[in-house]
Amino acid sequence: MKSDLVRFGVAMESGLLEQFDVLVEARSSTRSEALRDLVRAELVRNHVARGVDAVASLTIVYNHTSREVSERLVEMQHELGDKVRSTMHVHLGHDYCLEVIVMHGKSDELKAIADRLLAARGVKHGGIEIITDITKHPLKKGDLKPG
Repeated sequence: MKSDLVRFGVAMESGLLEQFDVLVEARSSTRSEALRDLVRAELVRNHVARGVDAVASLTIVYNHTSREVSERLVEMQHELGDKVRSTMHVHLGHDYCLEVIVMHGKSDELKAIADRLLAARGVKHGGIEIITDITKHPLKKGDLKPG
């Protein structure tokens, strides 16, 4: 279903606009599409905090000789139960592994669990990508607190 496009004006400092245009050009995009992408990303961030239905992929690179990381991985997967949909484990060398965990559940819970794991000793790099359906849970006035 295609929505009607609405035109509106945006005011910003010239230096910020110049940097934005560099980004738009590097992406071979348009200002409009880049702004839509930014708005979608901000809406998803707000949906994550609201605890809506989501899927997520948690990726970590860790030192497998660190007992804390291995224990936390097992603990997290037991805590999530059937919310863990798939995992992939890759040996990167003698000491390091990459783990990708695909999950489904409430966005705020998935983020909280990921944050705890990413803070574990032995984790060298990592991040979580949480995807929500912003059309199923549209923001309404009063949903967000000012500030």
